[in-house]
Amino acid sequence: MAEPASLFVRSRCVGTAAVIYASDYLNKLSGERIERECKRQLECGCQTLVIDFRGTELVNSIGVSILLGVIDVAEKSGAQLIFSDVNTETIQLFEMLGLTRHVALAKDEDEALTLLNEFAAPPQSFGH
Repeated sequence: MAEPASLFVRSRCVGTAAVIYASDYLNKLSGERIERECKRQLECGCQTLVIDFRGTELVNSIGVSILLGVIDVAEKSGAQLIFSDVNTETIQLFEMLGLTRHVALAKDEDEALTLLNEFAAPPQSFGH
C-alpha cells in the first residue's frame, strides 16, 4: 500500500539543485519530512539545496533543530544550502540562533537559483 501524499514534501530539481518547499508550520513532523527529502536529494547527486519558506508562517524549536541537522548533512556532503522566501520574523529567529552563518538567504526562489549560477561560475581572469 502506498504512503499518503501528506507524508511527503513537495520538491523539484533544477539542474544539480533541489528546491524543497516547506509547509506553513515547521514542526517535528514537517521538519522530518524536509530533512528526509534533503537527504534523498543529496543521495541522488544534488549539489545544492534550496529550502523555500514561501508558505511558512511559523517555525518552532524542534523545526529549528531539524534545520540544524539539515545544515550539518549539507556541509558534510559539500552541498550549498540556501533558504529562500523567509519571512522577516523567521529571519530574525534564524539570525538570533546563528543559522544564517551557515546558509545563504535569498529573497525568492529565482534569486536562489541565480545565486547558484554565481557560485558555480568559474573565476574570471582579467588579462596578464
